[in-house]
Amino acid sequence: MINENVTTPAEYLDICPISDKDFHNAMSILVEEPLFQRIVGLALPNYKYSELKYVLLSLNSKHEFQVRVMCPFLEGLIAKTTTGLTCSGMDENCDLDVPNMFITNHRDIILDSAQLGYLLLKSGRPSCEIAIGNNLLIYDWINKLARLNKAFIVKRNLGRIQTLQAALQLSGYMHFSLTQKHESIWISQREGRCKDSNDRTQESLIKMLSYGNRDKSIVESLKELNIAPVAISYEYDPNDYLKAKEFLMKDKNPNWKKSPDDDLLSMRTGMMGQKGQVHYTFTPCINDELDKIPEDLDKLLTVSRICRIIDHSIHVGYKIFKTNYIAHDILFDNKDFADKYSAEEKEAFTQYLSDQIDKVDIKLSEYDRFYMFNKMLQMYSNPLTNQLEALK
Repeated sequence: MINENVTTPAEYLDICPISDKDFHNAMSILVEEPLFQRIVGLALPNYKYSELKYVLLSLNSKHEFQVRVMCPFLEGLIAKTTTGLTCSGMDENCDLDVPNMFITNHRDIILDSAQLGYLLLKSGRPSCEIAIGNNLLIYDWINKLARLNKAFIVKRNLGRIQTLQAALQLSGYMHFSLTQKHESIWISQREGRCKDSNDRTQESLIKMLSYGNRDKSIVESLKELNIAPVAISYEYDPNDYLKAKEFLMKDKNPNWKKSPDDDLLSMRTGMMGQKGQVHYTFTPCINDELDKIPEDLDKLLTVSRICRIIDHSIHVGYKIFKTNYIAHDILFDNKDFADKYSAEEKEAFTQYLSDQIDKVDIKLSEYDRFYMFNKMLQMYSNPLTNQLEALK
């Protein structure tokens, strides 16, 4: 049960979600923001803003906001952009009375955490607090909206000393939230989305998570968090061509960097694009696996082993779609999984990839198209490749 009566220490106030006692005041400021009004108008064209504003100002907590506003919005979005959002393993692996740190692979900037929270709420469980990088909070109103929706801030692009200070603060907050507030938390296994879907947990993430209780060993500190990996699987990734374009631009110019507009396009495309089926697989808490790590193991090897434990859970948990089987066979020029799809489905998927490449807003040579096509095949085949390896 979430403990709403715990006071958040002052050292975390600049990154933590907005408290329920401050919710109404923060929302009253947000609803007057012109750009927020414009975005709402684009996202909900069938609603009068004055009516939505009335609803928003009647809310008094983050939970109310999620249940009365975000859940209906997500239900509409899921109906328009997917053939179904499903999950497995939640009842078996998510104890109602135990908060978890849900670590997932990272497919979509916004929806990874939003859909997880939606699934938790629909099951009768509390939603989770979510980690969001400050690089995405390009306007003050986005910062406020995120923190009204149970987000806490991950500070990025800092100097060396500031990066360590931010990591200590962030880890301390997550340990506080889980152990004192009893809030579950979502965080991705790496900074930024994995563009080629070859999902691997960053060692720096595990080190950072262990900072929250530096009086304990890495393993004992992490056990406080009740880490439960979740595998996210997409039949189609609407951002596949944008990710392939990033690979292409970096191939042409290693110093190329995305702009804030690129992030906004990715967010919009990820939200509004067609995804086919989307599935979340909840896997068991890894504490039993952590107990198997020898106490005298070198710290670096301990961190590496913890990463492999999380990766194994995610890889085994993937839901494999026909798109994955087809991409794998095309990429490796074989017919190992030809019984999983028809010739017509293979042709349709090949045409889909070509149509996605056509959406790129730059002139492409034949080599560029081949390069992007190959990268997209890797994106769709890697979940299957990783699962096959994990199941050996």
